[in-house]
Amino acid sequence: MGMNVASGEDEDEVLSAINTTPLVDVMLVLLIIFLITIPVVTKTIPVELPQERNQPRVTKPENVNIAVTRTGDVFLNDLQIRGSETLVEELKRVAVQDPQPEVQIRGDGNAPYEHVGRVVLAAQRAGIVKLGFITEPPPR
Repeated sequence: MGMNVASGEDEDEVLSAINTTPLVDVMLVLLIIFLITIPVVTKTIPVELPQERNQPRVTKPENVNIAVTRTGDVFLNDLQIRGSETLVEELKRVAVQDPQPEVQIRGDGNAPYEHVGRVVLAAQRAGIVKLGFITEPPPR
């Protein structure tokens, strides 16, 4: 512990040195408080998280493929569809089949989400139960 004692000549002289001892004491107390409270705050419920499984799915011939380009053009099994109402009517024909085929959406990576969202909304309005997205797997 350091202490400044006047040299005896002029006791009224102003000391310009900063006393850092209280600052160090406060910082050590805060460090101890944080070390004690962090494990209490971060306590979580132990759960077993699922492992990554990336299995390629086989596209069956009865599945319906919808492609959405970056400009917003919609293709239903290689046939261009104009307008959301036309897409809803085409998907209603698919929805009544038994068993109902899965609708798979292939959206362009640079397409705004609005274009893909319109297709999802049309599938909901048509009563499609199984809706999937086809994506590229991440590089290893």
